[in-house]
Amino acid sequence: MNVPTIRPQELAEACKGSKKLDLIDVRTPLEFREVHVGVATNVPLDQLDPAAVMRARNGAASEPLYLICRSGSRGQQACDKFIKAGFANVLNIEGGTMACVEAGLPVVRGKKAVSLERQVRIAAGSLVLLGAVLGWLVHPAFVGLSAFVGAGLIFAGITDTCGLGMILARMPWNQCSQPAVSSCSL
Repeated sequence: MNVPTIRPQELAEACKGSKKLDLIDVRTPLEFREVHVGVATNVPLDQLDPAAVMRARNGAASEPLYLICRSGSRGQQACDKFIKAGFANVLNIEGGTMACVEAGLPVVRGKKAVSLERQVRIAAGSLVLLGAVLGWLVHPAFVGLSAFVGAGLIFAGITDTCGLGMILARMPWNQCSQPAVSSCSL
């Protein structure tokens, strides 16, 4: 689907012209805690219920809903979910939170965390290496582990959906006990 996007500078302008802007950050709570745009509310992608979000909105249904993630990919997936659920007035922030930081938008910074993208690369690389080593030292069938991970990476690249990332997002180290909601303004 072709979802409309806006640049971080346009988001800043929209914030200046609006009393309250609905911006949903779809990253994990830990990623959100590390750095997020001040007006964002955290609703992780794997827990995103478009109908519930729309019922809980502060603004009118006719006002746009802005979605953001780290770099734009999960924001796009979130927009697709809203459109499939019948809510078309959604906008993805180009380049995500990282682009907002680079553009100099006010952000809230918290405790550092290893990003989900890095965790996926570490886990996938470790599994490939483990499969190769076990295939060499124990039994050639263990090479299948490396092939399975490689196929998963290809699938993730084609579909822009990463099963390993979804699993890692639910791990205890990617959860935080603090509520991940902010009421700051730009």
